[in-house]
Amino acid sequence: MDAAEHEPEQDQEHGLPEEALPGTDPAASAALAADPATALALLREGELEIHGRLTDASNAVLYCTVTLDGLTAPCVYKPVAGERPLWDFPDGTLAGREVAAYEIAAATGWALVPPTVLRGGPAGPGMVQLWIEPDPEAPELLALQDPAGPEDGWLPIVRAEVGEGRVALLVHRDDRRLRRLAVLDAVLNNADRKGGHWIGAADGRIYGIDHGVTLNTEDKLRTLLWGWADQPLPDEAQPVLKALLADLDGPLGARLAPHLTAAELDALRARTARLAGTGRHPLPSADWPSIPWPPV
Repeated sequence: MDAAEHEPEQDQEHGLPEEALPGTDPAASAALAADPATALALLREGELEIHGRLTDASNAVLYCTVTLDGLTAPCVYKPVAGERPLWDFPDGTLAGREVAAYEIAAATGWALVPPTVLRGGPAGPGMVQLWIEPDPEAPELLALQDPAGPEDGWLPIVRAEVGEGRVALLVHRDDRRLRRLAVLDAVLNNADRKGGHWIGAADGRIYGIDHGVTLNTEDKLRTLLWGWADQPLPDEAQPVLKALLADLDGPLGARLAPHLTAAELDALRARTARLAGTGRHPLPSADWPSIPWPPV
């Protein structure tokens, strides 16, 4: 594969100036994320206070704290009113897709998306998601290596120009947590899994963020996690996918219905069934750019 430049649909990486951030503790944010019942109650019912806007985001992404019964935690608030119109996603639907992605991720049991809710706020209804403070000690999951081939424990993504005519191989780790995220992205039809859209938490988990451009009816999978393309799924994926299919026809489908159209729900079922049926990670599409831009 070769990287190709194209207009990104959205870019919502953590880019708030450091001086605007209230104190954040990686261990505390990881512990709260690992307690979804407490986190969801806090996000749904707590009082939101806006501290600033994440300046690297193309949509309105507000850094906030949320407080309930003496518990305060940082969070991200994305009001529907601040969503940039996209040619291939209906207006005003990105916040709901973020919530749907959380519900699907929670149903897998892999806890790959931070607790996320849809609620009112100072700028109107929007998505509110628990902020995961990155662990500064977490090992790097992306690297540039010699174009001749990846080092042991790494998988190739794409050859990239790095300046002055030099080429390097962009690689990701052969990591079970990233592989789970690749399976989830295939289910979600994630159009924007760039390197800044996962976070290593202090408890060793990896959380994927920025799922507004997911769950389209058309094939839009665009990701950096192509290292397992066309390889058999890990053994743990099959029971998860089968349970997900059953849940889509039950409580999970009911929770998703307010956020997705009937056609999008049908497409979600079809993708999940196809993934379980083939038993293999998908290949990049020939009809859609397979690498997000910018990739990191």
